[in-house]
Amino acid sequence: MSGALQAGLWWVQDYLYALGRQLRSAASRTRADGFRSGTRRPVVVIPGIYEDWRFMLPLVRRLHQAGHPVHVVTLLQRNRLSVPRAAGLIAAYVREQGLEDVMIVAHSKGGLIGKYVMMSLDAEARIAGMVAVCSPFSGSRYAAFMLLPSLRAFSPRNAVTVQLSREERVNERITSVYGLFDPHIPEGSVLPGARNIQLQTGGHFRILGHEDTIRTILAATAA
Repeated sequence: MSGALQAGLWWVQDYLYALGRQLRSAASRTRADGFRSGTRRPVVVIPGIYEDWRFMLPLVRRLHQAGHPVHVVTLLQRNRLSVPRAAGLIAAYVREQGLEDVMIVAHSKGGLIGKYVMMSLDAEARIAGMVAVCSPFSGSRYAAFMLLPSLRAFSPRNAVTVQLSREERVNERITSVYGLFDPHIPEGSVLPGARNIQLQTGGHFRILGHEDTIRTILAATAA
């Protein structure tokens, strides 16, 4: 299969996966507090933009089944807040819950939020690290064509994106997972100084359900 044809197939599969997850998320009545039990390292899950935490429910379940207490910040709702505001909610939740040695597991915009917390809002060193899946650490040139301010914020020239890109001191505690092709982030998700893992698949959403992604997250969280 040619590269262009494969990319097109991944694109279609990606949106079908995203549509299915959004519909299941909307219909789900699963409660966030049902996953807080466990004796292993606590995990805080941060979804991407326009995703509520249930978008990542299959991954939440796998983490919980592995013995990790999994926390979500429901105040994020569908994650349309600015990165600094959302990061403030995450940091406050971690403090209020008394969590320590936390691993953040994030998708897309969630990775920017997680890095902002690690970089600027974790004076007590409660965050051990983060696994980010398909996060636009260097922004996305497509943001310039978006009508909504919440999407234009992903521009490589956005002040917060530039700040996050320049700050590298926390990168060594981040694992960035991404595929061969991402229809939303042509710049890719390679993060200098981080543990960068490229999977032999493509997409921005469906990669969340890929078994290699799940194994990588479980291994990094348990380490």
